[in-house]
Amino acid sequence: MTTTVDRDTGVCRRESVAAATDGRKIACDARCPSVRSGPVTEEWLDVNRANWDDRARVHAVSEFYDLAGFRAGSSSLRPFEVAEVGDVTGRTLLHLQCHMGDDTLSWARRGARVTGLDFSPTAVETARELAADTGLADRARFVVSDVYSAREALSGERFDVVYTGIGALVWLPDLTRWARVVADLLVDGGFLYLAEFHPLAELLGEDGRTLRHDYFHTDAQTWDEPHTYTDGPQLTSTRSVQWQHPLGEVVTALAAAGLHLDFLREHEHTLFRRYPVLESTGTGEYRFPPGHPRLPQMYSLRATKPGGPG
Repeated sequence: MTTTVDRDTGVCRRESVAAATDGRKIACDARCPSVRSGPVTEEWLDVNRANWDDRARVHAVSEFYDLAGFRAGSSSLRPFEVAEVGDVTGRTLLHLQCHMGDDTLSWARRGARVTGLDFSPTAVETARELAADTGLADRARFVVSDVYSAREALSGERFDVVYTGIGALVWLPDLTRWARVVADLLVDGGFLYLAEFHPLAELLGEDGRTLRHDYFHTDAQTWDEPHTYTDGPQLTSTRSVQWQHPLGEVVTALAAAGLHLDFLREHEHTLFRRYPVLESTGTGEYRFPPGHPRLPQMYSLRATKPGGPG
């Protein structure tokens, strides 16, 4: 999922990842006079929870998430994630902002003992049902909590791997606080793995060729949109609050929390046709065509907590 605002016209646009899998383009173009920027307000968490409870209701029966296919054995992980995280057999893995748990349970199928955490009770209920339906309930659990309360919700438990991303960070106002939570959730020698959409991918206009937006625009943006990013009916809780985070902010927050950066990799592909100019590789990725100047579309990083076996 990604979002853009045309600051000249006031049009908000959602481009669905579903276009990457079946060639269909599911998008919402709507005049959004209530899209606005400003300081963080205390209501953001309640607003976003209501929005995501509503999204989860739609997502659970969407073609995009295809939970029937997941129940039949498919994996929702991206190949580069599997390669970069490595073997998780027997390891404990915490998935922050896990939504309905398909990525979480994909790691369980690869041998991890997993915990998924999400602030939406509706999404967590679906995740628990999915774990039961796929025979993974004995090595998967799901907890209702926002990220900033995760330490308390998990009673101080720590994990070998904390996994998150793919549209997660835009829902968090304070990355310094987030990174401290992540560090506290890791065992000594454990690591965070984050795969995210690159903030530079948000700078281009809808044609994918012109620079339109401000990289350093990090104020809260309040949206009012009738649809989520998948197929399905309109939402009833349409408001949400989001933040863009420059890459330097992410890395600096992790360093300040005492984590050591193992790698930071920028990827020229993304998971859907973010701009019309992007071309499908036929493997679920989209890239700029040959001869077109390239920008990173995604990034991934691993950051380790010092200590552990020498």
